[in-house]
Amino acid sequence: MGKRPSRLTSCLKLARPHQYIKNAFVFLPLFFGWKLAGPDAMARAVLAFVAFCLVASAVYVINDLKDVEEDRAHPAKRNRPLASGALSPAEGLAFACGLLVAGALVTAWLGSAGFTIILAGYLGINVLYSFGLKHKALVDLACIAVGFVLRVFAGGVVTGITPSHWIVLMTFLLALFLGFAKRRDDLLLSAAGCEKTRRSLDGYNLEFVSAAMMIMAAVVIVSYILYTVSPEVIAKHGSDKLYLTAIFVIMGVLRYLQITLVECKSGSPTLVLLRDGFIQASLVLWIASCYVILYVEHSVLP
Repeated sequence: MGKRPSRLTSCLKLARPHQYIKNAFVFLPLFFGWKLAGPDAMARAVLAFVAFCLVASAVYVINDLKDVEEDRAHPAKRNRPLASGALSPAEGLAFACGLLVAGALVTAWLGSAGFTIILAGYLGINVLYSFGLKHKALVDLACIAVGFVLRVFAGGVVTGITPSHWIVLMTFLLALFLGFAKRRDDLLLSAAGCEKTRRSLDGYNLEFVSAAMMIMAAVVIVSYILYTVSPEVIAKHGSDKLYLTAIFVIMGVLRYLQITLVECKSGSPTLVLLRDGFIQASLVLWIASCYVILYVEHSVLP
């Protein structure tokens, strides 16, 4: 038998810090709102990011407490601290409460009523998700997508920037695309003989999920292209070159489709991002090209 991990190690694993990358969506309004260099706005966005990380970790713990028996039947999830017995349910509950208190303190430090309401809404939706909504096909994915949209709105509230309807819409569509990819992986595990761990899978099959992914991928790409060539966006940013960044969006989406449909490795969108060099390169090049067009071009050209 291997050495039992320490409580600290187990708590860190339970918190899922690798998932914090999702909370980077709070920075989107800052990036596209021309306040990236504003120290006050950046500081508030960072605090919002930290608050979301703490509350999101608490949600993961609550979800694991609720699903501990089901996780033990899953080939990967059975190694989670609660399912494996590395932490007791009481220790998990105490950890979740500590995370929520820390998140509340950071939220109080921000002093934004709007942000407090959004974060409370995020917590409420995810608790409802853990205790039932995740077993409702399509509703489960809608909850996940709304969570990403709330991150964007939270970033807008704390920085004083109203997110454009384009950013909100594309965030929702992208989250749905990733959610369908994850459900496809769940279906493949179920077909391989693993016990079905999501009741919502009764409302999905491979044909529907694959078709839905194709639709979402197409709509995401078309929406982004329309955004970059929109007269209002060109007028706002003072540049008609944003369409060039669509190259990296298209390649990133196609690579994710390849990972999902060819390699069948879409179980965790976060791990895909952290492990796949092509996706990482597409994301870095997209950010860099957007930065050059939105910031550098205006500082160099008259």
